[in-house]
Amino acid sequence: MTLLPAIAAIAIAYLIGSISFAVVVSRAMGLADPRSYGSGNPGATNVLRTGNRRAAILTLVGDAAKGAVAVLLARALADRFGFDDLTLTLVGLAAFIGHLYPVFHGFQGGKGVATAAGVLLALSPWLGLATLSTWIVVAVFLRYSSLASLVAAVFAPAFYLLLAGADGVLLALAVMSALLVWRHRANISNLMAGTEGRIGQKKKA
Repeated sequence: MTLLPAIAAIAIAYLIGSISFAVVVSRAMGLADPRSYGSGNPGATNVLRTGNRRAAILTLVGDAAKGAVAVLLARALADRFGFDDLTLTLVGLAAFIGHLYPVFHGFQGGKGVATAAGVLLALSPWLGLATLSTWIVVAVFLRYSSLASLVAAVFAPAFYLLLAGADGVLLALAVMSALLVWRHRANISNLMAGTEGRIGQKKKA
């Protein structure tokens, strides 16, 4: 692997991840900035609180797609530049961090759930589907997006460990999961206090 192309791929992935579809879609559809109401999180769940399901779906798809696109672009160049699985995972991690701290939006980003899902699906469909299934089960039965995200974040590295064993990729995935849990620290407090909003529940600004 050549170091410079790998660094360039990681940097480009961060820029791709820095596109906040919650903000972009909301502006395009004449909605309020998602950072100004509800949880203040520019993500699909918060956009859904406006009652505009189309905007929420577009946000969800866009945020997931950017994580997948970053990894798939790097995978397409893997043979040419010698990118290994760890490099692809670091590219995905960079896209994820771009979503959390987007340079295009004042470093005020979302919590990264959809982007992480896109990254995992592009890295390994089995890993992505297992993690996504975990999120869906918790979300459907308990109606807490944050709790579903936390459970899925914990299970993602565990699923990888079962599928491939311990290696550098596992460490990178663990970092992604730890960041996702950290971004949900306020939600953890709300869950413990019984004040966490459920999926689809509207909140006042």
